Amino acid sequence: MDEAKIAAYVGSTAAVLGLPLPPERAARVLAHLQRTAAMAALLDTAPLAPHDELAEIYSPAAFPPLNDGRSQL
Repeated sequence: MDEAKIAAYVGSTAAVLGLPLPPERAARVLAHLQRTAAMAALLDTAPLAPHDELAEIYSPAAFPPLNDGRSQL
């Protein structure tokens, strides 16, 4: 995404959300989004297969049993 498109996105998003966005703050937000886009582009070009970066599966901890051995659920 080029700088003009990111700047338009920043401005329109702030307007939709009703956020005051002075030009100096908009420039900082634009710089952060450009860095994020550059990092994402690098990851897109990395030769990774699905098994190279496995997402951890969420497994909530079990509730400890009550004093009488019953489950809390």
